[in-house]
Amino acid sequence: MSTYTIRPGDTLSAIATGHSIALDDLLAANPGIDPQDLQISQVINLPRPSSSTIPNSLGGSSGSGEYVQYSGPASNFPNPDQWASYDRLWTSNERLLKLHDSDTEIGYIKTAIGSVAADSGVDARAILCIIVQESGGDVHVGSTNNGVHNPGLMQSHNGVSFDANDAEGSILQMVRDGTEGTKDGDGLKQLLAQYGNFYEAFRAYNSGAVNTADMNDPKGATASYVRDAANRLMGHEWNGM
Repeated sequence: MSTYTIRPGDTLSAIATGHSIALDDLLAANPGIDPQDLQISQVINLPRPSSSTIPNSLGGSSGSGEYVQYSGPASNFPNPDQWASYDRLWTSNERLLKLHDSDTEIGYIKTAIGSVAADSGVDARAILCIIVQESGGDVHVGSTNNGVHNPGLMQSHNGVSFDANDAEGSILQMVRDGTEGTKDGDGLKQLLAQYGNFYEAFRAYNSGAVNTADMNDPKGATASYVRDAANRLMGHEWNGM
C-alpha cells in the first residue's frame, strides 16, 4: 500500500478515479477519514488497484505455458483477448520487480500503471509488459543513448528518470512518458494510433521502424522484442525472462 498527500482542491472521489481505485476501497483503507474535511498535506493510504478498476485488463487466457516462437506479421501473434489477466501478469512479473525495487516502489509502479491506463486508454497489461521488457521493472535503471536519450522504467524518448526525493511522482511520470509520449517522441498511445495494433506499435517503440511482414526484424534494435512481449502478455514464463 502506498500513500498520497492531499493537495488543494482534492476530493476522495477524484483521488480514487485518478489512481484507478474503487472509492469504497479507498475509504476502507482510511478508516475514520472525513471526506468532507480533507486537510492540505494530510497523508492518506492508497490501496493497490484491483483488475476490475483497470481498463482492458481482465483477459481471456489462464496465463500458463512455455515460450512460443511467434513470427511473421502482427496477425500471427495472439489477439489481446487471448492475453492473460492483469492480475495474473502482475503476479508473474512482480517477482522480477522484487529483484530491484522496494515494496513501496512496487506499489507506486502498480498505482502508476492503473492511473496511466485509465488516462490514456492503453491496456494496462501492455504497459506492465513493456515496463518489464525495457527495464526489468527497475526504477533505478540507467539511461541508454543511441542518438536519443532513453531514461526510466520504459526507456522513454527523453523523458524523466527516477528521483529519490519524489519517488511516487517520478515513477508516475516515467510510466506516463513511455505510455503517453513526451514532447520529443511518441509513446505507446501514439504508436497504437499510428499502426492500429499492439505488435507493430511495440516494434516501433523498440526500433523506430517496422517491417510489417516480420515482427522479428529488429531494424537495428532487439530482434526478439515483440516476440518476448507477446509471450509476457500470454503469461508464459521462461528462463531469463
